[in-house]
Amino acid sequence: MIIDKLKRAEIYYPLSDGIRSGLEWLLAADLKTVSDGKYIINDRVFVNIQTYMPKESAPFEAHKEYIDIQYMISGEERIGVADISQCSSSVPYDKERDIEFLVCSSQPNLQCLREGDFILLFPHDAHQPSVILNSREKVKKAVVKVRI
Repeated sequence: MIIDKLKRAEIYYPLSDGIRSGLEWLLAADLKTVSDGKYIINDRVFVNIQTYMPKESAPFEAHKEYIDIQYMISGEERIGVADISQCSSSVPYDKERDIEFLVCSSQPNLQCLREGDFILLFPHDAHQPSVILNSREKVKKAVVKVRI
């Protein structure tokens, strides 16, 4: 897991070409005006733009084939992060959707994602996104999916 401000994105370009492509797309796009939906960046990277209300609680999830770059366009939410080795499956892995839902036995590392922040989540990072931080306000978020 890495959390930072998008304005410092270039620090993370050396991690992979896919991460670089995703971060560059986020920097170049007019995200306040981009409509919700799926956008293809290249053959290994795409982004989902989502607007929603955070929840009181959410299940942990993990991915095997994609790295997530979750970027908060507007609003705020809490994301719990735990090492996947401390979790057990509650809903079996769905290969088509690249998602497994989990129950984690350890106390998660709680991260606050506010406007301008991004979090990079790797396959070993079980994460619990979309949870209310301070108040229930609508959020707009970009979730970049980078194929490993």
